[in-house]
Amino acid sequence: MEELLTPAEMARADAAAIAAGIPGIVLMEAAGRAVARAAMRRFRPVPTLVLAGPGNNGGDGWVAARLLEQAGWPVAVACLAAPRPGSDAALAAVRWRGPVVPFSLAEPARAGLVIDAVFGAGLSRPVDGLAAEVLRAVRCPILAVDVPSGVDGATGAVPGFAPQAVATVTFFRRKPGHLLFPGRGLCGETVLADIGLPAAVLPAIAPRAWRNGPWLWRIPRPAAVSHKYARGHVAVAAGPGMTGAARLVAGGARRAGAGLLTIAAPDAATAAVLRSGAPGVIVAEDRAALLADGRIGTWVIGPGLPPDATTRATLREAVAAGRQVVADAGALRAAADDPAALRGCAVLTPHAGEFAAIFGPPGDDRPGAIRAAAAATGAVVVLKGADTLIAAPDGRLAINDNAPPWLATGGTGDVLAGIVAAMLAQGMPAFEAAAAAVHLHGAAAGRAGPGLLAEDLESVIPELLATYWLD
Repeated sequence: MEELLTPAEMARADAAAIAAGIPGIVLMEAAGRAVARAAMRRFRPVPTLVLAGPGNNGGDGWVAARLLEQAGWPVAVACLAAPRPGSDAALAAVRWRGPVVPFSLAEPARAGLVIDAVFGAGLSRPVDGLAAEVLRAVRCPILAVDVPSGVDGATGAVPGFAPQAVATVTFFRRKPGHLLFPGRGLCGETVLADIGLPAAVLPAIAPRAWRNGPWLWRIPRPAAVSHKYARGHVAVAAGPGMTGAARLVAGGARRAGAGLLTIAAPDAATAAVLRSGAPGVIVAEDRAALLADGRIGTWVIGPGLPPDATTRATLREAVAAGRQVVADAGALRAAADDPAALRGCAVLTPHAGEFAAIFGPPGDDRPGAIRAAAAATGAVVVLKGADTLIAAPDGRLAINDNAPPWLATGGTGDVLAGIVAAMLAQGMPAFEAAAAAVHLHGAAAGRAGPGLLAEDLESVIPELLATYWLD
């Protein structure tokens, strides 16, 4: 159940199920039952106010109100607007026999729990006016239906106001907005409920987005007869100043399975510094010879490099030589306002500032922006952040949600670039390699715990790697 459906795709799933003979009211009853169950599992019976909108989201709220009232809860419903006559929501409202109170600022003060069933994930405008005022007035816990009202289910954006929920109940499949900030932060705990929609509706919808995890990829297990050359040779272009960046790349790549790792030093003095590091790392000074060596199939270019003409030239030469290139840091900054300079790379790993400098600000629709960037460059694009997105040129999208906040520290992006390179070197396709690397990176940070330093990731990766191996 890790496909992610946009609100439009979810509407198609609902329509397909109804066309196949499942009445809409049956789905609505199941959804409302899931909301009532979530409330009863998390809260004791308290005065509960259901804020119901005019659509199907509101209909789910009417059902939840009825079931909670039948369980002995004191429940009232405040309706923003009447459901459309003849709709499933109207039928659900008719079945409610309890109190209906005004949709006003006074009502939330009387409640110990508010169920937000005002607007669902498909809302295409900001929540404002009376709806926003009433939701702002809530001072007790909120249980949201589908998404907190005002969160865009496709992007996680909040163009107006959205309340903070302690939990959100959604149905059949998550939406991108459940994993993307700021929406993800407003959802609280996300509960995914089965309401009887058959998975058989998915092939016709053909989802192109997933929650990132091993259901999308598996890391190849080394064969019994594997040798270091079979596991791939990765090269890292080092700069004359920030040699630590190249070392972090090297550590990530080696720990993630690369058979050989060479650092290409720009001069003798830098090479001397780098040779004082890990003994298993090869250090060489003839970058042209390394680029000509067909046995070195994967390069990481950018960490510790200045965003200058030399870096751009190195990038062009590696691409022209047919190497798999992971472009990061200085290589990305050298391509500011020039996405074409990155064509031919296998994977790009920008953070938000680097992405904006190359492609322009992503705006509220980050899934759309990163897909466009991948299509424009022909590279897999990894937009790093608390909710890292990975997009392929063909439109596939993975959203990662396992990274802890302490991963936000200097040098961790260099380690990620190394892990990506190791996955490429071992033969994984670029999209799967990038997605696997991002997930392993987040899992390693979680295992390391608070107080993480970038160099701590190296020692934790081996503990996790075998759990991802392809059987």
